[in-house]
Amino acid sequence: MASLSGFLNTDALTQRMGALSQPAYRRYWLGSVASVGSVQLIIVGQGWLIVNELGGSPIDLGYLGAASALPTIAVNTFGGVVADRVNRRMLLVITSTMVMMLLALQALLVISEAVRIWHVVVISAMLGLVFGLEWPTRNAFFPALIRRAHIMSAVALNSILWHGGRVISPAIAGFVIRMFGTGAVFIGGAAGFGAMALVLLSLKTPVQVPPSGRNAVRDLVEGVKFIAKDPLFAVIIPLTYAHHFFGTQHVQLMPLFAKRFDVGAEGLGLMFTISGVGAVVGILVVGRIQGGRHTGKVMLGGGFLFGLLVLGFALAPTYPVALVSLLIMGMFSSFYLITSMSVLQLRVPDRLRGRVMGIHGITFSLIPLGGLLGGAVAELYDERVAIGLGAVIFMAIVLGVLVFAGHIRSLDGRQLVAARAEAV
Repeated sequence: MASLSGFLNTDALTQRMGALSQPAYRRYWLGSVASVGSVQLIIVGQGWLIVNELGGSPIDLGYLGAASALPTIAVNTFGGVVADRVNRRMLLVITSTMVMMLLALQALLVISEAVRIWHVVVISAMLGLVFGLEWPTRNAFFPALIRRAHIMSAVALNSILWHGGRVISPAIAGFVIRMFGTGAVFIGGAAGFGAMALVLLSLKTPVQVPPSGRNAVRDLVEGVKFIAKDPLFAVIIPLTYAHHFFGTQHVQLMPLFAKRFDVGAEGLGLMFTISGVGAVVGILVVGRIQGGRHTGKVMLGGGFLFGLLVLGFALAPTYPVALVSLLIMGMFSSFYLITSMSVLQLRVPDRLRGRVMGIHGITFSLIPLGGLLGGAVAELYDERVAIGLGAVIFMAIVLGVLVFAGHIRSLDGRQLVAARAEAV
């Protein structure tokens, strides 16, 4: 009971959710609910469309992932440089509007019954280009809306956005597909990004002073050198790459599991939803412990247990067992991702924030790119082998960090927060 009382303590809740006390961030966060939820609609809608309506194969899902990931990776790093040099708010308005238009085109193709697999792949590639600008800009933009004391709160709230979207949006997508057709999912996604553009237009943010007389390539190299020389960034960012590339292949291949378990569109949506529920639970739990002296152990322990549960999902004999695996997997994924992102946001210098977050932002592209590898393995064997192999590789990498990177294992969140406060 004491533990529950502590969790519900008003001061503790304020610490975790304090960023919402800032009016500008609160409006940005509420607007992001619509756009981030729309990203989940895209994932479910495109996967369902290819496998169940266009007769695509596992490798087609892999091509879809690669089409999204490769342009994002190509643009993402320089997207961080751009985010440090232009008005971030207006850049986000432009990217949100472009995504809205692409999703409207996707909806038109589906509703007119003219859609082909190559249409979905090309639109996915175009979305990847836009997201390559948007994601690093988002990560560089939101700290300007809050006080430094609320950085960790904002990181947790941003994660609730993504994982909360995974709770609600996939279930909505499954229902909408069954009741109204796949085209309606893309209409909803377009509306979500349109709403985000309007919210951004209404925000007033501090004037951003761009660097003068600087070379973009030199700026990028400066960001890369900082990551390579910093002992935390040099380990945590590659480890996060591995988490997304090897550990999350199930996201891209989930329609194959829905087909294996014969659960239809709503069953597919429920799998995404259950994973999101676990992630949100993990966010709430890790919010109480990530700033403590065992930050490094929480991060690495969460990563290893995440990989173990991914393996459990791959080997699940029945749909209910798969759902339980996804639930617990989502929780431990949050342990790793929230803690690692908080460490990075606390340590990165403001002048390098866009560039470093752009390089870190490649992680999101590695989910669908890992799906290409998973799709190829699934084509040769099956999706269970693909997912299980990726999980084992990621667990081996985490164990390597545990054994050989003592400075990561011994990370103390209290020291990070104190150091950041002194630097401000």
